[in-house]
Formats: sequence, structure tokens, C-alpha cells
Amino acid sequence: MRVHVKNKRGIRFQSRHIVSAILLLVQFFLLFMAAYHVTQHTGNLVYRYIYMVSEILGGILVIFIVNRRGNPSYKIAWIIFILVFPIFGITVFLLFGGGRVLPNFRKRMLQCEEYYLAQINEDDGIHDLLHDYDIIHSRQADYLSAEANCPLFRNTEMVFLSPGEVFFPRFLEELSKAEKYIYLEFFIVAEGEMWEAIFEILKEKAQNGVEVKLLFDDFGSIKRQHNDFIDRVQQAGIEVAVFNKIGPSINIFMNNRNHRKIVVIDGKVAATGGLNLADEYINRIERFGYWVDCALMLRGDAVRSFLAMFCAMWKFTTGNGIDFQSHLAENMINNEKFALPYCDDPIGDNDPAEGIYMQILNTAQKYVYITTPYLIIDSTMIQTLRMAAKSGIDVRIITPHVPDKWYVHPVTQYNYRELLETGVRIYEYTPGFMHSKLFVSDDSVATVGTVNMDYRSFALHFESGVWISNTEAVTQIRDNIVGLFDQCHEITLEEWLKEPWYRRLKRAILNLFSPFL
Repeated sequence: MRVHVKNKRGIRFQSRHIVSAILLLVQFFLLFMAAYHVTQHTGNLVYRYIYMVSEILGGILVIFIVNRRGNPSYKIAWIIFILVFPIFGITVFLLFGGGRVLPNFRKRMLQCEEYYLAQINEDDGIHDLLHDYDIIHSRQADYLSAEANCPLFRNTEMVFLSPGEVFFPRFLEELSKAEKYIYLEFFIVAEGEMWEAIFEILKEKAQNGVEVKLLFDDFGSIKRQHNDFIDRVQQAGIEVAVFNKIGPSINIFMNNRNHRKIVVIDGKVAATGGLNLADEYINRIERFGYWVDCALMLRGDAVRSFLAMFCAMWKFTTGNGIDFQSHLAENMINNEKFALPYCDDPIGDNDPAEGIYMQILNTAQKYVYITTPYLIIDSTMIQTLRMAAKSGIDVRIITPHVPDKWYVHPVTQYNYRELLETGVRIYEYTPGFMHSKLFVSDDSVATVGTVNMDYRSFALHFESGVWISNTEAVTQIRDNIVGLFDQCHEITLEEWLKEPWYRRLKRAILNLFSPFL
């Protein structure tokens, strides 16, 4: 018997998710109660020794955390948790905080990525060409290429599409042109108007011999599909893979989600951005006011990197490889527009997504405009933003006015003060929710992708993006953000300081847990 539970929007939970959630809660409860029982019975000799050993282990663990590489804010949060709840804290840290990804997953993902990325041939002298065009942007590309192990391309056409309802008809048009294959990878695939329109095209294409693959994250889509969703899609001839399925047992990899959004069609067209396949992204339904999002569509050489990213994730998730060379397409585009698609993941110590954000801020000459749904940043990013503003760079950030998570937005607002004090200008998009993840600087360089300005995106999730230069798409991104300023309320330092004390206290308390949000 299949269980369906409706929430107030009519979205159904799958029965396996309900069972998994209940069992996970039971495990956490038993773990906490066991730790609590030991602390309440230290008069018992056995329990006293257990408590003493946990105190010693906690001290050793704190030393380890302090001395290992990583985000200072994340370290402090774990140290507080371990010292306050020694037995419970140690156990939870070993499950979720001891490493980004289990070694066996790390090794397998690295092998997949290296195998496919190694098959991409970067143009000889392309970095020298960009160096001659602009040495500052050349430094950014050199950094990102080395940090993400992804090549730089030219011979690529790019168009920026925002909001979602502008992207959607263009997306459907490109899907309808597919002749060989369609690869889709998303964090959320939700049943609704958007998905049904896409599904009709995918179904028709699959029936006509087009290879169609769909990969989505299990947690991202947890409340958005009926129990028969996968069966219905597979019966239409579409291959489906679910990333990191949620199960009934606690494991460290559960914390690592696939937040990427990648489209590859025939090796000719690719897209990435903040958009998922759900109705709120194209404003067919209203969840948090008007939803602003975006995507960058590419044609040409840079599509190869997105193809490699998808192939690597598909092999990692399913164990089945894709013949990369046979899926490449001839490119007739010849220009000097530069694009560097990149992926960021929790399998190593590299942080290309956060690093390129800092590179743009550190090398800006006039301005940096940013849009992000979350501003949950560590001290290093805060100092980078502050230094840019202090040096005379016009730094502006747009965040949502209507939040999607009550416990996250106060932490975003907590960070306003330190930035406002140094001249960073903060805007809240008043009509609704800002979901675009954009950096643009000096009318000449930009990034578009899936990377939020928070710890989860920078360290725990699988992400994708593209760095672009010397293309009209940069101007399109700038114009888009400039147009949004008129729909925003600019937050001033005086206004922030006038907030009630209890609201500021709430923000400060939630900020302690910011690395976990």
C-alpha cells in the first residue's frame, strides 16, 4: 500500500521519505537520550568513566578541529556544540563534520571527473590570448582553471535569460530541436505546469529515438513528486537517476546534495543558472512573492565542459559510463568571447566557487554587483567585501525581502551591519524572492551559476557555474541587476541600528549556527 500525505499546497510526500524521516528522527532521539542518560548518571562508576573519556575525546577533537584546514566559522560552531554536548556532539561531528565526503565516495567521484575532464582539449594559447586582451581577467581565469581543473574556452555564444518565464519558452524551443540527446541535471524536479510541458517534449523525443537522461537530487525533490513519478518517466523511454537517495540510516554523505542545474542538448547547447524545474521558478505559482531567477544559455566550445560534468555525475550516480567522444558536436562558431564553465564539490579542499567570487572582488576597478538569496558568509568573505568597498569599489548586493526560510534570512540580515559600516550597499528585493546567483564587475566579467553565498554551497554541495568575459552577456547581466535596484529597498546602517533589540538578538543567536544552515 502506497502512502500519500498532502501538505497545504497539495504536494505529496513519498512513503519511503516518510519512513526514512521517522527512522532518522528515532535514531537521533535515541542517540541524544543515550548521551543524556550518561550525563545524568555520572555517580555510577561506569557512566563516570564514559563521561570522562568523552571529555578527553572532546578536548582532542577540539584540538583537531582548530588545527585542520577549513572555514573558521564552521570550526567555532562545531567546537561550541562539542563542548556543550560532549557525548552527543562528538558522535554527530563524526557523522557529519569529520569530513566533507566519505573516502570511498571521494575516490569514485574524483575518478569520474578526471576521466571525463581529461578528454577535453583546451585550445593552445587561449590563456595567452586572454592575457593579451585583459591581464586582470586572465588571472581570474588562470586561478579558476587551476582550482576547478576546468578548461577555458572561446568560440562560444552566450545569452543571459531572466526571469524564469523568459528562459522557459527558449528552453522548450531548444528541447524541441534536439536530434541526438538531451541531458538534464537539476536539484529540484517538481510535478506541475513547468514539468508537464517539458515532459511532453521529452516523451516525444524519446519515442523518436533521442537519448534522454534525467538526473535529480532526492532531497531537493523530496516533497515535489508523486510516488509513481519515476515509473511514469521511465515508461516514456527516459532514463532516470536519483542522486544520493535518502535512506533510513544516518550517514555523512546525506549532508552532500547535488545543487547543480545543467542542461546539455546534442553537444551544441548548454545552460546553467539558478532555475530548477518547478512552477515557482517561472511564476506559475506564488510561494514567496514574485520569484526572480536566471540562466545562461551557451552554444559552442564551452558546451563540452557541461557535457563532461553531466557524464561524470551520471557515472558516479548510476555506475554507467557515457561515451564522451561520440557525444561531442562540431562547432562552427568562431569568436573571442571567453567562457570557463566550472564545477565545485565537497570531494577536495579546493573552493573554486568562493575563490572566483573573491578574485572578482579583489581585482575590480569600478564596481561589483551581486545577487544572492542568502548572505551567510564567513569572516574571510566579509573582509574581502569590506576591503573592496574601502578601496572605493562600488559594491552592491541584492538579497530577498521575502524569505524562503525563516531561520536563514535573519542570518543574512545579521551580516548587513559589518558590510554597511564600510560602504557596501545592501538592497532587498521587495516584490518577493531573489534566487539568482550573479556576480558582475566593470562591464567586462561575470559569473552565473548555482552557487549561493553560504557555507553549504561553498563547502558541502555539488555546484556548477560559468565565468564569462568579453561577451554581450556580461552587459545583459549588468542591465538586469541595475533594473532590479529600482524594485528594491536599500538598507541603511541607521535603519539597521533602529531594529528592535529582540530582533537583533535573534539574528545573533541564529548566526552561531550559520555554518549548519
